[in-house]
Amino acid sequence: MTGTRAGAPTADTVRDVLRSVGDAASGRDIVAAGLVESIEVRGGLVQVALLTDRARAPAMEAVRRQVEAVVGRVPGVSNVTAVLTSHSPAPAPAGGGGPRHAPAPAAPASAAGKAALLLPDVRAIVAVASGKGGVGKSTAAVNIAVALARQGLRIGLLDADIYGPSLPRMLGVARKPEVRGDRMLPVAAWGLRAMSVGFLVEEETPMIWRGPMVMGALEQMMGQVEWGPLDVMIVDMPPGTGDAQLTMAQKVALAGAVLVSTPQDIALLDARRGFRMFEKVRVPVLGIVENMSVFCCPNCGHRAEIFGHGGARLEAQRLGLDFLGEVPLLLDIRTSSDAGTPVVAAAPDSPAAQAYAAIARAVWAKVGGEQAASAGPRIVIE
Repeated sequence: MTGTRAGAPTADTVRDVLRSVGDAASGRDIVAAGLVESIEVRGGLVQVALLTDRARAPAMEAVRRQVEAVVGRVPGVSNVTAVLTSHSPAPAPAGGGGPRHAPAPAAPASAAGKAALLLPDVRAIVAVASGKGGVGKSTAAVNIAVALARQGLRIGLLDADIYGPSLPRMLGVARKPEVRGDRMLPVAAWGLRAMSVGFLVEEETPMIWRGPMVMGALEQMMGQVEWGPLDVMIVDMPPGTGDAQLTMAQKVALAGAVLVSTPQDIALLDARRGFRMFEKVRVPVLGIVENMSVFCCPNCGHRAEIFGHGGARLEAQRLGLDFLGEVPLLLDIRTSSDAGTPVVAAAPDSPAAQAYAAIARAVWAKVGGEQAASAGPRIVIE
């Protein structure tokens, strides 16, 4: 919700306003009931995190919308976002004298464990990740998803990069998702069902959020969106090894991850960190993609290995991973992405589209079997 009022709101001002929002379960206002977990104010931008449990989340959606409405009327507020967050209860101490913060043992992959995971109607969830930004991860995620859809599969595309959501621009979509009751419908584009926080805010609005708010937003985009049955959901992960990666490993049954890297050593070092992170949380890495592998001049055909060549293939061999393919550095990929027309859809017979299509086939070959229907690993940090 946006406005244009002048002035500088404060967290105390916002908290006072939130006392006008009631909590039906306790009969008190949401501040007195302890439901306001955090308030972040940066100039005219306000983010409010509301603490709830999963069972109450549908009922709390009306409260969340009311929070956005009342805070949006505060003088000086230009943009307000409220998200629902939840926390797993801390494990009880073992006996009477054990350490208070000892980690609980890993839960078995039982039927009860599966029921707690989000996106139960998605056959296989694949994270497209990179250890660093600028390697073409989002472009790869979009084009792999479109290539899978062109194979006749039911494909979802989730933008988990909360701080830098790029899917709306890459898909050429500027409209907000339709809301039905307390659920949103994914945006349809290029044969995909897509969702991004970028659909919900203005393109240049910064997401100045702390970790709990990021996790809450991801859970809402997974649990409060009417995805429907899908064969594969491609998740465009943010770069690095932070909150979003841990949330995805905790909350969904990841079938695996695809690592995207350019050939040079510094990018491969970060890709190695990404591999170790997924290894730590017991998510299988399906393989490595080498992006910007080689530049071929469109005028004379001369090939130039600007970032080197073959580094990702060698790294895959060193780590014992499959090499899923290489994508050349081509102007068409950049221009089609900027125009909102993924190259796989805009020029399906081009070398770039063929490269992405081959990678998509390799991914589907790995997750499309019976093993994709089983629940993936739960996060265990040792």
